[in-house]
Amino acid sequence: MLDRRSGPAMETSFANAGEVSPGYSSPWAAPGVPMKALKWLFMRHSPLALRPRLDLEMLGWLLAMLGNCTHARYAVNKERMMRLAEFSRDQLIALRKDTGIEYEQRMLGTLQVFRTQAELDDVAKDIDSLKMAGVPFEILSRAGCISAEPGLATASQKIVGGLRLPNDETGDCFKFSEKLAALATDRGVTFQYGATALHLTVRAGEVDALMTDQGEVHADAYVLALGSYTPGLLRPLGIRLPVYPIKGYSITASIVDDQRAPRSTVMDERYKVAITRLGNRIRVGGMAEIAGFDTALRRRRRDTLELSAGSLFPGAGDLKNASFWCGLRPMTPDGTPVVGGTEIENLFLNTGHGTLGWTMACGSAQVLADAVSGIASAIDTADLAISRYHH
Repeated sequence: MLDRRSGPAMETSFANAGEVSPGYSSPWAAPGVPMKALKWLFMRHSPLALRPRLDLEMLGWLLAMLGNCTHARYAVNKERMMRLAEFSRDQLIALRKDTGIEYEQRMLGTLQVFRTQAELDDVAKDIDSLKMAGVPFEILSRAGCISAEPGLATASQKIVGGLRLPNDETGDCFKFSEKLAALATDRGVTFQYGATALHLTVRAGEVDALMTDQGEVHADAYVLALGSYTPGLLRPLGIRLPVYPIKGYSITASIVDDQRAPRSTVMDERYKVAITRLGNRIRVGGMAEIAGFDTALRRRRRDTLELSAGSLFPGAGDLKNASFWCGLRPMTPDGTPVVGGTEIENLFLNTGHGTLGWTMACGSAQVLADAVSGIASAIDTADLAISRYHH
């Protein structure tokens, strides 16, 4: 296994929000989102930022996303995403049972809180989807939210209610990846870090070699899981993959008052921010900045993360001394990741998971392993592959 970084999970998985939330597996492309996006762009603490640039890939991706903002496309895309996410949660449970892996995990559910009645009323479409998928949920009053997350009792801003998904989990994705890599090494897997993929050589309809900055690599099958960088390796082969980097931010703060801190994950609907308990730390993550491969840390984004966490859990964490981080989420315009084979027989893809990479990781890995091995998957995977864009 090759990785251009110095170890596992050093890119977008390094400091993500820490959620394993199948119930929140929804595409960003949804009815009403274009109008909301226009409104968000003029908010100081907006969940969305767009940095216009001469970038045809960005323009094409945005147009394709707009094309998915219909009721019909939303229903199709959400079903795909929830199918994979629910399967993935089951695979994570099985992996935990088989290996005993520890990663500061908690199985206390996720609570989405709403600051206005309008926000709460708008969740009706998601509730319908949860019912159709058979996902357990609870609609909570303000008192119910405080019962589930006692730290909210001291919130400095009003909460009118919440949506709780009791089957969701949390955990440190970076620690999980480190432990998993160690387990894989013990079972004979070889990791080659610090190796950058340059290009693929194709002969007679198959990948013959991968050229890296450390020389050629030969294999029976090749899996590209390069996140936002995957399209660049495919483009010379004539394969167009509509994955674009969407930057997300997080801060990680030490807990200074355990009684005020969250117990699990709280989703702040106003700012689209997740506040997650990871051991003796609080991870606050969110934002969507469309700015290509720019990884600059912008103070304005940190201010929004601090505002969200500080208003819901005041005094819980040392926000001023929190570490600040950003990562490039690989997003598809329809929200569904690209997992499976390609038109090249021994070339496979596992990318485009957006904000749900941690949620869908174990299920995607199993789908991919089955595809490479020629084994029928336990779920329908035909519409997860890149071929869905060829119709």
